[in-house]
Amino acid sequence: MPLFLALCFLGVTIGGLTAFVIFWPLSLVHLRDRHPALRAQLGEGAFLKPAALRWLLSGEYRQSPDRSFTGLATPARIALFTTLFGIAATAVSLLWALA
Repeated sequence: MPLFLALCFLGVTIGGLTAFVIFWPLSLVHLRDRHPALRAQLGEGAFLKPAALRWLLSGEYRQSPDRSFTGLATPARIALFTTLFGIAATAVSLLWALA
């Protein structure tokens, strides 16, 4: 049973990662095109930069008045949370299977 749960959580991780890879670059391109000051704040190579990911996870992107940007960043945030949850749940399930 624990291995089955680990496999299910691995699927959740892959789904979250896929959604993140779709929505986060779209959000960054939107920032590049319409909000260069905010993009400069995140810096170059913000895709996997820890400070940019922390900015996304904390919800600071909501301070932007652009609803198009927040409409892209919100699914990226949910996908990142899903990915992190899936990784943690997979690890716990695998440790449970080994015990």
